[in-house]
Amino acid sequence: MTSKVFVALRVKATPERAFAAFVEEIGVWWRPNSLFQTTPRDPGRLSFEPGEGGRLVETLANGKVFEIGRIRTWEPPGRLVFSWRQATFPSDLHTEVEVRFEPVGEETRVSVEHRGFDQVPEGAARHGFPDEVLLMRLADWWRTLLTSYRDSSS
Repeated sequence: MTSKVFVALRVKATPERAFAAFVEEIGVWWRPNSLFQTTPRDPGRLSFEPGEGGRLVETLANGKVFEIGRIRTWEPPGRLVFSWRQATFPSDLHTEVEVRFEPVGEETRVSVEHRGFDQVPEGAARHGFPDEVLLMRLADWWRTLLTSYRDSSS
């Protein structure tokens, strides 16, 4: 995986609280984005199944569950790595998201690195964008998500 986006911000919380808010409250702070929809249906509610091997899923209004990815690394309160795929991706393709929670004084620096979008073929969430533009849009979305996360977990 060569392409990646990296965004970070600080939250007024301990790493333990920041990690818990990220995984336990994702359904509260997550904001859908039409460019990076997980399914072609109306957005549902995201949730994690805790622990290594647990799933990140989206539960749709009709009750159907779409598996976005699996937790690859579960190291509370410092690190979380999970696979990411959208319904338009080929079935064997996953990108990867790594989230770190690092203490900085009385705050926690939360950083997200989303890598592997260079493997996503045309027509599967790329919207005709060249790599640079696609990654810029992805980074903008993660900034929006982290801001929502910070605002809801404060």
